[in-house]
Amino acid sequence: MKLIKPLVVLDLETTGVWIEKDRIIEIGMVKVTPEGQEEVFSSKVNPCMPIPPVVTELTGISDADVKDAPAFGSIAASVLAFLEGADLGGFNVERFDLPLLAREFNDAGIKFDYANRTVYDAQKIYHLHERRDLFAAFAFYCHQELKDAHSATADAKATLAILQEQLKRYASDRQDIEGLKDFNYKQTSDYFDQERKFRWWNGDLYMTFGKYAKKEPLKSIAKKDPQYLEWVLDKDFSEEVKTMIQDVLMGKFPKQQNT
Repeated sequence: MKLIKPLVVLDLETTGVWIEKDRIIEIGMVKVTPEGQEEVFSSKVNPCMPIPPVVTELTGISDADVKDAPAFGSIAASVLAFLEGADLGGFNVERFDLPLLAREFNDAGIKFDYANRTVYDAQKIYHLHERRDLFAAFAFYCHQELKDAHSATADAKATLAILQEQLKRYASDRQDIEGLKDFNYKQTSDYFDQERKFRWWNGDLYMTFGKYAKKEPLKSIAKKDPQYLEWVLDKDFSEEVKTMIQDVLMGKFPKQQNT
């Protein structure tokens, strides 16, 4: 790989995917210089909040693993120095890692502006160059070219064949279709409702709209400004949301499921 300037490829493990609130639990960076030298920066990070069980299951990082780790503010200057003067790379870094990292820097009182740096996002490049449609899935799982693509019946038959091959590949211990249910297709439990008007974070429910968006938990709003919740009841929100708000106004708060 020929480089004109240093390249830092980075990855963050975090307490979740809410850029405005979630926190880093591990940071890993590899710097490559134009001369071909490599340098690694790696650190667990104490997020100063509980790590959700689903994140521990995914990353293998538990509260015990980070209890003696530094908070991000303690290593922010070192992270910034490692990034100094380098182009940036990663997988999905444009939409997630870099915005969250910039927010963590901001919380630590440090400005991190990557707008003028070149960013090489491997996920973006991958999605631009490799098909991810039914045609590609049929070729991947069934090793055949899909004929009559975009014919409804042909597409349905191809999808059935894909499901059959997925069952063989991923659920070999049980060959009935129920075996695929283990892969959990439900919407992320980060959100309370289908329209994503309310979002869970650290065990509390937050609005994603209006004057309290992402600022205060619903419990706090119900205590200080119940009239705002009454306003929600009069607007065009789903029955699911309105029922929840009615319960909140009566002092009954929802609890996050599947955490």
